[in-house]
Amino acid sequence: MPSVFTHEFNTPAYKGKISFNTGIFINGQFVDGSDGTTIDVINPTNGKVTTSVSEATSNDVDTAVDAAQRAFETVWGLNAPGTQRSILLGRLATLMEAHADELAAIEALDSGKTFNWARNADVAASIDCIRYYAGWADKLSGQVQETSEAKLTYSRHEPIGVVGQIIPWNFPLLMFSWKIGPALATGNTIVLKPSEFTPLNAIRMAHLIKEAGFPPGVVNVLTGYGNTVGNAISHHMKIEKIAFTGSTLVGRKVMEAAAKSNLKNVTLELGGKSPNIIFDDADLDQAVNWAAFGIFWNHGQTCCAGSRIFVQEGIYDEFLQRFLAKARSLKVGDPFDLETFQGPQVSLIQFDRIMGYIESGKKEGAKIEVGGERQGNEGYFIRPTIFTNTSPDMKIVREEIFGTRSNLNRAIKTANRLKAGTVWVNCMNQFDSSVPFGGFKQSGIGREMGEYALHNYTNVKAVHINLDIKM
Repeated sequence: MPSVFTHEFNTPAYKGKISFNTGIFINGQFVDGSDGTTIDVINPTNGKVTTSVSEATSNDVDTAVDAAQRAFETVWGLNAPGTQRSILLGRLATLMEAHADELAAIEALDSGKTFNWARNADVAASIDCIRYYAGWADKLSGQVQETSEAKLTYSRHEPIGVVGQIIPWNFPLLMFSWKIGPALATGNTIVLKPSEFTPLNAIRMAHLIKEAGFPPGVVNVLTGYGNTVGNAISHHMKIEKIAFTGSTLVGRKVMEAAAKSNLKNVTLELGGKSPNIIFDDADLDQAVNWAAFGIFWNHGQTCCAGSRIFVQEGIYDEFLQRFLAKARSLKVGDPFDLETFQGPQVSLIQFDRIMGYIESGKKEGAKIEVGGERQGNEGYFIRPTIFTNTSPDMKIVREEIFGTRSNLNRAIKTANRLKAGTVWVNCMNQFDSSVPFGGFKQSGIGREMGEYALHNYTNVKAVHINLDIKM
């Protein structure tokens, strides 16, 4: 039998008790993995074990895919009208709303992000996403094409079938919602792997999915490692579409696996090293605030983080001084402290990776203006860090573009010329469920959110009906 995770929160931000089964979720049931092994979940504030969750294997992927296929052929897909899918997604959004504080507390405990940001950003946006796609579920339609009076020709947008989804550790609940929302709205069934570093809210969401009344097998959640579960999903011959969010390196492996197996439909939302361009007509206070938010929000663990800041020469010195002061003012500490802006990095691996980049920057001649050090002796806390005197060939410098201006005509021209999937003007990290999000070039394929995300999860079928064509 899978274990039950119970935790009592008694913090300034949240007081309450949570308790839920931590098994893998297949065919509507929480079960142990086929090998009976578990994965330790580590608290990033102290490096200690929070709990253990069941570990899935490649055999469990096979079982989950079979359950998803049965559900698709019997109770979901074309067997479930859009109105039914809409009702169930709406119920799920309502349940998430009822458990919003709990979901935020789990997110803060699991990933180290602050409770306030988890509650007001991640959870709120996740609820909005599910509700948005509930609205789309009964509005999907094809077209009738005018060809000739002797023939009726129309197109259908049909669900693909069983889809595999692999999500990262930086926004566990939000990525879960971005993935399942459009997939369920269009009638697909799901085999989803959360990150082994932050699996708790994916498991908790499986409980809410069951409570909402989704038929068994429609959503399956497998906690496991990338080289076993992720690899099995990517190669599985019965999974016809895969959606992955994570690093470009792993994205290449997912795409290769899709090509070598059954030529799966692939959506990739990958990393970047996003430049933030600040021109000399910008409101400096606003530019500083948005630049700090753009890079330090979520501890810098964001695929679209504005981690390269290009400042026009005439305002560089003044901007730098204000930006340094802003960075020094950001409180790093307990995620459940109401004054904390930045919690710990998500894991020891990520902590070591960041410290390695800091050392690389030092060795290559970049100057640390602020930060660059561990904070405290426990957990994975790193002070906000700013480098100057960088050059394009340094390891700490990469791609993907955003901007900050008051001359909107020039801003629009600049935005239109940038080869980037998302451009923010006078802001950073702004998202909306109705607006597509994604990158160009090595930052991904396809789009999350909005009507565009629905296109990732349907096959277009053309039907020709002979009315009066004679041979």
